[in-house]
Amino acid sequence: MKTAPGTIRNLREQLASGEVRPSKLAREALARSNQGLHRNTYLWQNEAWTLAEAERAEMLPRTKGGPFGDDRGALWGLPVSLKDCFDLRGAVTSCGVRFYRELNGAAAQDSWLVERLRAAGAVITGKTHLHPLAYGITGENSDFGDCMQPGDDSALTGGSSSGAAASVLEGSAVAAIGTDTGGSIRVPAALCGLAGYRATLGRGNWRGAAHLAPTFDTMGWLFRNVEDAPMLASIFAPRTTESDVPIMRFAVVDESFLDDCEPEIVAAFNETVEKLAALGLEFSTFDAAEWSDSFEIYAPIQAWEAARIHAGFYRHFDSSIRERLEWGASITDAEIAALRLRHAAFQARVDSLLAQHELLVMPASPVARLTAGADHSETRKRLLRYTTPFSLAGVPVVTVPCGAGGAQLAASRNRDEQLVELAARLGRTSAGS
Repeated sequence: MKTAPGTIRNLREQLASGEVRPSKLAREALARSNQGLHRNTYLWQNEAWTLAEAERAEMLPRTKGGPFGDDRGALWGLPVSLKDCFDLRGAVTSCGVRFYRELNGAAAQDSWLVERLRAAGAVITGKTHLHPLAYGITGENSDFGDCMQPGDDSALTGGSSSGAAASVLEGSAVAAIGTDTGGSIRVPAALCGLAGYRATLGRGNWRGAAHLAPTFDTMGWLFRNVEDAPMLASIFAPRTTESDVPIMRFAVVDESFLDDCEPEIVAAFNETVEKLAALGLEFSTFDAAEWSDSFEIYAPIQAWEAARIHAGFYRHFDSSIRERLEWGASITDAEIAALRLRHAAFQARVDSLLAQHELLVMPASPVARLTAGADHSETRKRLLRYTTPFSLAGVPVVTVPCGAGGAQLAASRNRDEQLVELAARLGRTSAGS
């Protein structure tokens, strides 16, 4: 397999050969930090700590073997950023709001995910901006400033993993840890021309991490090249042995679902579908008419769970989030019980589709950009129409960058490995075309 220039794999090969060192990469990453309009990619960063981490990585034993011949993990020496809802010992976890940054003391220990990253030799460049409480899709933040795309001062990154996307765009990280509840990795990836991966619900351990809505919260990555998805996915769980049978069929959402998509989104999406079909997979379409109620199932369950996590603190958050939390607190146990039955039925419908087709494909966003300062009061519902069906299903999703926007590739739960391998194959084909 030929490695494309500019991939994380290519960089990792240079690290293995000694052509570059972790300390050099860390210094370069730190120098590129906070290039957006409001200089707020990171909410916490400590240059001395990051450089010490790079030196620590260099001291890890080097022998032979492993995926790169140096008996070190796939992430060894790579600069990665961390969404500021995961604890890192000695730093405060803000969850994107000043109230929690002032209330919470410095974390006494690393979260499970940080332990995994550091054990693998990854070099954390800082803790990134997020939509407050991870409860939004635009990247707007009244406490720390809106997160803008480096290189485009008028375009929001999308959220809630806003700083994660910005860190990859500006080059202060080669990959960025994010979370995805209703689309918080998939939407920034699509808006910023990046790849994204959200793991199957339940992969990874949330010790030392702040939940928004545990029923839907997943971990994942944002990165540039979809070829690197297999390298990154393994951090959340060891490779499963359930099935190594590759994905051989896919179905594309019926065009009637795309009636609110911008024309350039549809055109770029169709080109990606053609590339996927060219891999030799059996191709069909599916009808998503039954998905019209996904948001009305998802939103109240999310609000009900978030309201309990942040109970007593609503007044400290901006009005749009405070209103959602107050609404969530007003939802009765009987209403939630009824919604959970609808959720289970919805999940069963998606499971049935995936059993038939193996892979479901649809756009990650109906729009190509979010303009800063515009009225986004209806944006959340419009975008989540495309992402909440897979959130309700709890399935793994890879977002593949298209010419405009991104395409969601979703597989059955715990078929993450087969999904990322297929996405990587698609990426290699696209790079060679």
